[in-house]
Amino acid sequence: MRLILKGEGEKLAQEIIQLRRLFHQFPEVSGEENETSKKIQQKLDEYQIPYTTGYAATGVLGVIEGSLPGKTVAIRADMDALPITEETDLPFVSKIDGKMHACGHDAHVAMLLGAARLLNNVKGQLHGKVLLVFQPSEEITPIGGAGPMMDDQVFADHTPDVIFAQHVWPDLPVGQIGVRPGPMMGASDRFKVEIEGAGGHASMPHQTVDAIIVANTVISNLQTIVSRNVNPVDSTVLTIGRIEGGYRYNVVADKVTFEGTIRTFKNETKEMVKDRFFSIVRGVTESMGAKATIEYYDGYPATVNDEKWAQRVKDTVQELLGANSTPVVEPCLGGEDFSRFLLKYPGAYFWLGTAMPGVEKQKPLHDPKFMLNEEAIPLGMEVMAQIALDTLYELKAKDNTFHTKPLLKKVANYK
Repeated sequence: MRLILKGEGEKLAQEIIQLRRLFHQFPEVSGEENETSKKIQQKLDEYQIPYTTGYAATGVLGVIEGSLPGKTVAIRADMDALPITEETDLPFVSKIDGKMHACGHDAHVAMLLGAARLLNNVKGQLHGKVLLVFQPSEEITPIGGAGPMMDDQVFADHTPDVIFAQHVWPDLPVGQIGVRPGPMMGASDRFKVEIEGAGGHASMPHQTVDAIIVANTVISNLQTIVSRNVNPVDSTVLTIGRIEGGYRYNVVADKVTFEGTIRTFKNETKEMVKDRFFSIVRGVTESMGAKATIEYYDGYPATVNDEKWAQRVKDTVQELLGANSTPVVEPCLGGEDFSRFLLKYPGAYFWLGTAMPGVEKQKPLHDPKFMLNEEAIPLGMEVMAQIALDTLYELKAKDNTFHTKPLLKKVANYK
């Protein structure tokens, strides 16, 4: 009989919500998650869950060993905050100037700790092993934390057969989960270009090579990549987010710097856009008598869900939250470091609805006024734990077939 944890998350709700608020008040940005890591370790000690540390400096790997033989499932939470000054009026507002959990990673960590408690309580009936992956530096593309954790042999002793992660999502209401097979999040490259011309007096432009004019021409031509080189059915974004140049109104600029990002789903589209980007920048600048220095960073690859395990998430969620709990969702071109885990191990990434009630226009992730509905926290920990249980059950089945309506065994005497 398969274990079911429906309703068990609510019993831990207040404890885990308070834990989330603690993390929220003391955010640590990428590479600085020392106190966050220590607090995670303290809670795992309290729960009597063994762990190892030091992966990508501050990463933690908890291990819940089931009493019964079986496979290994990993569930992951990212830990880092953002260099953003919080502008909410929450009673647990960030106490660290210029730093904020504006992407919900505080809730991710708290929910994974809650899921750990739920799973550890039933480890005597657990078929296999659950790995708890607390990952630093998700926000610091292109390096991230997933790759460095694997470089540090996080899975050397315990290798996952399947891996899952969730992310709070303000575009979905509490009680709904967004999941789909195939692309879920986009590849996220970034670039910086310096245009070098020849400066001079504004009254004598014929003696100059105006870097502002060159940069303007380059940027205009870059926009033709999406409109004229990319297949219209392949989603692509090329955005210039920052531009700087010039000295004063009567001086022709000799240098201009601009920065931006390229987002794609398909690897072949990414490579084509990258190639066209270099061709246009170099070709236009040379034709106008200027020079270009390009810094291009290959960021996180696209986050692509395995079809089988995306369906596993959907089936589990519908059983826990109802048939209407998994609406059809479109993928997002935001970048996600979990993609690097999915390059190595099959699995799925999904969104947890956290929309604030009564708010017509939700504040997006990375906004200084971002808030999440804490009613989603017990659901999030419950969903993560149940997905791990159901996946282990599926993996142990001799015919590798999961029956959608098995006999269920309610967890009793939970403490």
